[in-house]
Amino acid sequence: MEFYQLKARAPDGSEIRMSEFKGKVVLVVNTATRCGLAPQFHELESLHQKYREKGVVVLGFPSNQFLNQEPESNETMEHHCQVNFGVTFRLTEKVKVNGKNTHPVFSYLKNHLKGKNGKRIAWNFTKFLIAPSGEPFRRYAPSVKPFDLEKDIIHLLP
Repeated sequence: MEFYQLKARAPDGSEIRMSEFKGKVVLVVNTATRCGLAPQFHELESLHQKYREKGVVVLGFPSNQFLNQEPESNETMEHHCQVNFGVTFRLTEKVKVNGKNTHPVFSYLKNHLKGKNGKRIAWNFTKFLIAPSGEPFRRYAPSVKPFDLEKDIIHLLP
């Protein structure tokens, strides 16, 4: 299995194929609107705005697995993120990032890039950077601010 064979669903249920992002730098983040780290949405959006024309995709995967910090429904989440954080980058439906029902994208990324806790996602806003070739490049802890990834993003740009 490779990254570009994976799929996700948008909040409206439509399919998002990772193959849509071939040749692009992809930043995958598990998000939560009520998390203390939610201000990172602003930096993620800034990176999206600054680099989308250069081939960077920011993809947020909302998850409610950490202290129920994503109480929004799939139907209200995108609106909440846009109104409260100015988010225009793509979001998926809510997913599990740990456990037996882990979303395939996170299973794949965790198998390729381990963190301090091994494969397990420790908290909201864990970030994964994928090279334009589809190879997982680096995993970042929740405390790493999105702007701190900019050097790596520039390095990976085609």
